[in-house]
Amino acid sequence: MIKLDILSDPICPWCYIGKAYLDRALEKAGDHPFLIEWHPFQLNPEMPAGGMDRRAYLEAKFGGKDGAVRAYAPVVEHAEKAGLSINFEGIGRTPNTLDAHRLIHWAGIEQRQTPVVAALFKAYFVDGRDIGDKATLAEIAGDCALDAAMTATLLAGEADADDIRARDAHARERGVTGVPTFILANQHVLTGAQPPELWGKVIEDVRGLMKEAE
Repeated sequence: MIKLDILSDPICPWCYIGKAYLDRALEKAGDHPFLIEWHPFQLNPEMPAGGMDRRAYLEAKFGGKDGAVRAYAPVVEHAEKAGLSINFEGIGRTPNTLDAHRLIHWAGIEQRQTPVVAALFKAYFVDGRDIGDKATLAEIAGDCALDAAMTATLLAGEADADDIRARDAHARERGVTGVPTFILANQHVLTGAQPPELWGKVIEDVRGLMKEAE
């Protein structure tokens, strides 16, 4: 297996689209060669713990409503290409994602990272749930075959919060400025939501290299 590290934020629409494109390529490839691990990167590390109103956040970030509409036009286009339907009108708040990243980290210990990442994307982009809310995160954990009560207990404290912040900072120190960022075998970097065709070529190349090494 070849390690594929993915830096992502569960409120990043390009990460949601990038995962959908990758999933399509992996499904087509069948027995793919990747060992996938998800890593934290917060789009808004300074976001207040309780998050903020979504409309206010977008208008502040993009200089008003028209700027936000222009910025998200390509997101809508690529989401449709990826077979995704993003319910932007249903998103009431932009959350701080530190706790969501803690959940992804704990899911990794249980070998449940990718299902949890998928559930977080769906909760935020489709169902309009607040994934900064600890009770919501505990429910998502339970839905993904993790211990919901234990998750709630952990979320009530500061377990692994400093580790998540440090890993986020380390990614920035290594030059990561946006997500999704894909790191293959700790050597090759792909940034952005790459199309399934590119991933198909990558899979073919990796399989070829693995056969040569046998």
